[in-house]
Amino acid sequence: MSLAKNVEFLRHFPKLNGFNGLGIYGRTVSPSGRSPLVEISGFGTNPGALKMFAYVPDPLPRAPALVVVLHGCGQTAAGYDFGTGWSTLAKRYGFALLMPEQQASNNANTCFNWFNPGDIARGRGEAASIRQMVARMVADQKIDSRHIYITGLSAGGAMTSVMLAVYPEVFAGGAIIAGLPYGIASNVREALGGMMQSTSRPAGKLGDLVRKASKHKGPWPKVSVWHGSADRTVNPGNANEIVKQWLDVHGLPSASMSASDVDGHPREVWWNADGETVVESYTITDMAHGTPLGLAGNDEPYGAEGAFLIEAGISSSYHIANFFGLTERVSQPNEAAVNSAKRAAPIAPSAATASLQSSDLAATLWSRAHKPVRQPEPAPREPKRRGIDVGAVITRALTAAGLMK
Repeated sequence: MSLAKNVEFLRHFPKLNGFNGLGIYGRTVSPSGRSPLVEISGFGTNPGALKMFAYVPDPLPRAPALVVVLHGCGQTAAGYDFGTGWSTLAKRYGFALLMPEQQASNNANTCFNWFNPGDIARGRGEAASIRQMVARMVADQKIDSRHIYITGLSAGGAMTSVMLAVYPEVFAGGAIIAGLPYGIASNVREALGGMMQSTSRPAGKLGDLVRKASKHKGPWPKVSVWHGSADRTVNPGNANEIVKQWLDVHGLPSASMSASDVDGHPREVWWNADGETVVESYTITDMAHGTPLGLAGNDEPYGAEGAFLIEAGISSSYHIANFFGLTERVSQPNEAAVNSAKRAAPIAPSAATASLQSSDLAATLWSRAHKPVRQPEPAPREPKRRGIDVGAVITRALTAAGLMK
């Protein structure tokens, strides 16, 4: 069966309820529990027809940071927040949280349409809707426009790549979990091919995709990349392609400048001339498709296991917040971390808008002459639990039935 016919078959397969982008594994079940997210309306023309949810802890520090979090296919904003613990982090470290949500009317599996040309160009579709949500938060909460960040899982990770490419002046940094590079797909067939095979492309070509997405000339957002080594839904090779794309944009060499283990998982780092880490990559050993969970550096848990929310011995949410510089901006309280944040009051509608300033990342780039420095590895840790790779199960079933080769 051809790739195109496979796509068409999966689109009508009743158990999967429509294949679109990263929806091959079907609709997931949101984790049980509560999230303090509040829905907000009136944030602009909303050309992508998305929903806007936000959490603003009380009290909120003056000129706070903002983190935009994009859920994966089959997930909701509230479910992904509960599973990853972002609102708990926002409460503890004093930053605002924005969580856009896809609607089934846009995509049967509630995937962000990261491959649709009408949704991934500057000023158009879903990308423009997310940008309008950011402007609303900046105006209402007096966000420090130099400290706006974005992260996402799977299709949300791929859409994170989109936002960093088409609005690089808005975001100081981003974190892509089990996602794909910007610009490698413009339809469902190319999206499926990118997910399954992750074709290797020249770094310069990947970098050009970002540079041509806007008129921005720098400085560029810093990027953190996360991917499970046993991911059968989105080929782990995509992590390498994302790293290549942003190393080229930053003008950095392919060889890492530092390599070490963090909580038992390999991490590679690249920094600029000022010593600031601008690209990092985590490979989560033996983990399937999902967001890695575990204890944070302060021995506090963030999030809860669920579909595509996998206990891996490392808290990606905490490490990403730390990469963004958020765990140092506000002092931790003396008491234990709040496990369930108080529901925030609804944000009053406002017609105000704000133009976002450029990030304050350094424009000077690190010399290519520097070589990697490998740091000592810690003592071996217990093996990490694998997540259930639903995509692989479906693939094996279709192969057995003679529907895939």
